[in-house]
Amino acid sequence: MRAAVCTAYGPPEVLQIRTVPDPRPRDKEVCIRLVATAVTASDCIVRGLKLRGVYRLFMRAAFGFRAPRKGIIGMIAAGEIESVGREVTSFKPGDQVFGMNGFRAGAYAEKVCWPASSALALRPANLTYEESAALPYGGLIASFFVRRLKVGKGQRLLVYGASGAIGTSAVQLARHLGAEVTGVCSTTNLELVRSLGATTAIDYTKEDFTQSGRRYDVIFDAVGKRKSAKAMLNAGAALASGGVSKSVDDAFPRTKKSDLLVLKELAESGAFRPVIDRRYTLDEIVEAHRYVDLGHKKGNVIVTIAAR
Repeated sequence: MRAAVCTAYGPPEVLQIRTVPDPRPRDKEVCIRLVATAVTASDCIVRGLKLRGVYRLFMRAAFGFRAPRKGIIGMIAAGEIESVGREVTSFKPGDQVFGMNGFRAGAYAEKVCWPASSALALRPANLTYEESAALPYGGLIASFFVRRLKVGKGQRLLVYGASGAIGTSAVQLARHLGAEVTGVCSTTNLELVRSLGATTAIDYTKEDFTQSGRRYDVIFDAVGKRKSAKAMLNAGAALASGGVSKSVDDAFPRTKKSDLLVLKELAESGAFRPVIDRRYTLDEIVEAHRYVDLGHKKGNVIVTIAAR
């Protein structure tokens, strides 16, 4: 099969298209023939080893010291089950699925084998494979933080970085739960954020949300401290009494299949829609990483593996 192999840690050019052996599922695994995947910010962090200090050492220990030891990165899958292991009863060949597995990865390829217990489910009936691939990353991470922050009806929530994969998901999930959502983004993304359910959209290039006089029960930084540190420095000034501020970098999100099933139901009902910025082919994976590295994508960047 063809795959994009990460040959070293470094710039997007370390990704090379190669022919590698087809994977075979173990007893508790499924083999997915991929139609689409996504290039996530996390993929780019792994590829570029974009961490500092002890975290950089931890990543080398977890993924490989000179290069990712598994070679093929990519944590999002949307495709068709080709075969299943002897002990798998939850899926069968022909099932059309989508999901995420950050530890096993391997989705920058024509096929991938993942445990059937992964955050994997039948794809939403009303979405294409590409649209389905735009749900898991932002949706599952946002689900984790929305639950941890106990976002609910009547709360005033501010999402900083509301136009990214995690931000667009957090806006929609919080709105569905009945929160009053304010999204902070750039000028070009104001209408997008409003269309996803934000009551108010703030242009960070023109207004400092901490100086507006508005108060929020929850402030969620959806872009991470490398980009938001300066803007979020005085976030406490915008919190209501008893309010809480949290960054996506403050905890390691645990992905749950139950959250993926909720995302599927919301997508099928029309209450949640995937946001796709750009689409690339597997042969254009370097260009896709270059674009994501810029740090300005709207929602998700999708890579089509096979035409359907």
